[in-house]
Amino acid sequence: MKNLVVNSIMNNITKYYNYDDTKLDEIKYGIESLYLTISKTIIILIGCIILKIVKPLLLLFIFYGIIRLTGFGVHAKKSWHCWVTSLLMFIGIPILISIISVNNNIIFITYLICMILMLKYAPADTEKRPLINKNKRTLYKILTLLITFIYLILSLILKNQIIINTLYMSIILETIQILPITYKLYGVRYNNYKNYKKGGKK
Repeated sequence: MKNLVVNSIMNNITKYYNYDDTKLDEIKYGIESLYLTISKTIIILIGCIILKIVKPLLLLFIFYGIIRLTGFGVHAKKSWHCWVTSLLMFIGIPILISIISVNNNIIFITYLICMILMLKYAPADTEKRPLINKNKRTLYKILTLLITFIYLILSLILKNQIIINTLYMSIILETIQILPITYKLYGVRYNNYKNYKKGGKK
């Protein structure tokens, strides 16, 4: 199905536009990524509707999305890796969010561990988006730690267990996503900015 959709779009593009092979490869990659994102989202949403966990899913999209914007993290290279990870994260985690209850002491200790790991490893870039600028890396690190601290405070003062659990799981997920061992498990390169130097790639 994916190949049918992608090839159909590409045929129309080549019919009306005279792009070179490099540009066409970029366009094809973008279309494949968009198709994968849309298809995953639809399947995840249907699964969460069936399981009646739409609220935790939407909250996870928001809170995890915010911390991901500054902490970044690993991206799977293989499609099936992406599918498995997405299903575990956006169906499995909302299930956990809807049933777990963590006391404040565990929450505080977990956040403390996550902040230490973020101080060391965030932000974690990718091969396609290397964070070459040192000042930007420092800024993203500070923002990631600030967001994590805000999540901690909210987790300790709020009374809504679903929101508390979502904040808690979002920080854990983001921390896992930035660890070197996670990159190794996915078979992708870590600290990609180190492969660049001022003025261009090494």
